[in-house]
Amino acid sequence: MPIRPEEVAKVAELARLRLEEDALEGFAAQMDGILAYMETLGAVDTAGVEPLYSPVMHATPLREDTARKTYPRDRILANAPATDGQFFIVPKIV
Repeated sequence: MPIRPEEVAKVAELARLRLEEDALEGFAAQMDGILAYMETLGAVDTAGVEPLYSPVMHATPLREDTARKTYPRDRILANAPATDGQFFIVPKIV
C-alpha cells in the first residue's frame, strides 16, 4: 500500500516539521522506496545465519555513568514549545 502525502503530512506534524505541500509527494515516494526495500530484506532466507550484533569485533569503551550538568536549564528550555520556566509543559492528549 503506497504512502499518501496526507500520511507524510501527519508524520511531519508529529515530528514538528514544517513541509511545503510540493515536498510531500517527494517524501511519500522516498518512504515508499524505503518500505519496499524493507520488504525485500524481509524476503531474504536467513535460516541458519547467526545474528550479527556488531560488524566490528572490539570491546566497547565505557565511561563512568555519572550525572553532571552539561547545559544550563534556560538553554535547554529555549527549544521547548512551552515551559513554566523550570520544566517542559507537555500537552495532554485526550
